[in-house]
Amino acid sequence: MEKLKVTIAGETYNLTTEDDVEEMLRISEEVDKKINGIVRKSGRISVTQAAVLTALEYGEAYIKSEATCENLRVQIQAYLEDAARARTNAELARREVERLKKEIEALK
Repeated sequence: MEKLKVTIAGETYNLTTEDDVEEMLRISEEVDKKINGIVRKSGRISVTQAAVLTALEYGEAYIKSEATCENLRVQIQAYLEDAARARTNAELARREVERLKKEIEALK
């Protein structure tokens, strides 16, 4: 468990994390930049409103990435099933070739 201090939108937060501290600092800096950017760009929006908009943006990105991951899982599963069928078909074809070779030898 690591403790760290971060500043987001002018407020200092004491965090505790089990994750990589450098990664948490990078995420905190990114959130700070995003919130401050919204406040600067709008000029009339509060930090709280900017934080909510930032949370919505990250939430949307998370949901989209989850959907993408699920699509990839489905595709990978389909590829694995196709590969298993191909291996089975190749084994059946190999056996048929062997059977036909034996049949040809018997006919000679």
